[in-house]
Amino acid sequence: MHIGTLTITLYLHDTESLKDKRQIIKSLVETTRRKFNISIAEIDDLDKWRKATLGVACIANEAAHVNRVLDKVLDTIEGNPAVDVGEVALEML
Repeated sequence: MHIGTLTITLYLHDTESLKDKRQIIKSLVETTRRKFNISIAEIDDLDKWRKATLGVACIANEAAHVNRVLDKVLDTIEGNPAVDVGEVALEML
């Protein structure tokens, strides 16, 4: 069993409140979860309305598959025009 985790710091533009931030993050999280069948949640910067930190986890029987899925997740999030990706940390267990 191989486990991969990805921590992604996001910077949001065009947000004026926590409500705006939560709307963007909720949509991003749900879409990504459905598309890739992974675990994803906002894990830090909950009270900052222009910054969010997401945690992503993927489990599979092959390390290469985990790496491919997490790469695709990152590409999808980077392609979202509502956010800019900052720090990214990938860890394989």
